[in-house]
Amino acid sequence: MTVVTALVVFIIGAIIGFIANHFLSSSNQEQRKLAEQVNKSEAALSQYKLDVADHLESSAKLLDQMNSTCQTAMKQMQESTQLLKRATSNDTDAMPFFSQETQEQLAQTAGLRHPKKVDKPVEAVTEAPLDYSGEASGLFIDKKQNQTSKTE
Repeated sequence: MTVVTALVVFIIGAIIGFIANHFLSSSNQEQRKLAEQVNKSEAALSQYKLDVADHLESSAKLLDQMNSTCQTAMKQMQESTQLLKRATSNDTDAMPFFSQETQEQLAQTAGLRHPKKVDKPVEAVTEAPLDYSGEASGLFIDKKQNQTSKTE
């Protein structure tokens, strides 16, 4: 009997050990999976932080370039404004749009293209145009029209 009891206790202990190992190892596996997910999430977060920092740095560089370009454009506009203010009417007379020869040639060709027109005296018209008649006709006659259909 002692052997049978020992054997039964051994079998029951083996079954309990097997079940306990199964449950403990599965929870242990879940903990390992969760730990791996945490590590992956932390790695992704750190990569995201690096990407955001790089993006902000490149944006700051672009804004600096835009600022320098705007400053250069403002300087050029100020120089142009000062040059325009310095220009006087004497300067514009000294620098005509066309040369003197070109202006003379344009004047000659304009005279050839557009000869002077002789104004004809306007004759006074006393008669009505031919498309008007002196008498009323058509719809404008003051007569009653004859009815073509009989009403009974």
